[in-house]
Amino acid sequence: MSSLINTQVQPFKTTAFHNGAFVEVSNESLKGHWSVLIFMPAAFTFNCPTEIEDAADNYAAFQAAGTEVYIVTTDTHFSHKVWHETSPAVGKAKFPLVGDPTHTLTNAFGVHIAEEGLALRGTFVINPDGVIKTAEIHSNEIARDVKETLRKLKAAQFTAAHPGQVCPAKWNEGAETLTPSIDLVGKI
Repeated sequence: MSSLINTQVQPFKTTAFHNGAFVEVSNESLKGHWSVLIFMPAAFTFNCPTEIEDAADNYAAFQAAGTEVYIVTTDTHFSHKVWHETSPAVGKAKFPLVGDPTHTLTNAFGVHIAEEGLALRGTFVINPDGVIKTAEIHSNEIARDVKETLRKLKAAQFTAAHPGQVCPAKWNEGAETLTPSIDLVGKI
């Protein structure tokens, strides 16, 4: 599998449930602001609502960072509407719940499980030009902590605004960064 890092999001168009309405979401929707795509296996599962609730509890921080969050499953937008209405955790979501019943997105992002018709847990940070800056994919039994996604987002935003700087391990907003140079080789 080749890396998606620093590649353009492939063209797509689908429907999401967002704030009581069905809305179109496309690769063009991701442009002009930072975006985080969070892929989950399916609606009406036991672990996915915990992740949506985590994202909802931290949504204000994403918005403050000029970022939209998109939750993506292989279900339809109709399923997402009912899921939002029936699950207290999912009901907290103020961000789009994106349906991918054709598996266009799960295939494009390399998270599709063909034999199950579901998605792996994948998280992608995308810059305002529609370029993928971070990618994390792991097995479905391991739920994520969206605070780590927020940390990675802020690191990507910092390095975009400060070319030539890199964020060291465990970097958090406000911490020191490094300027790569031959003088640092073997000294850290």
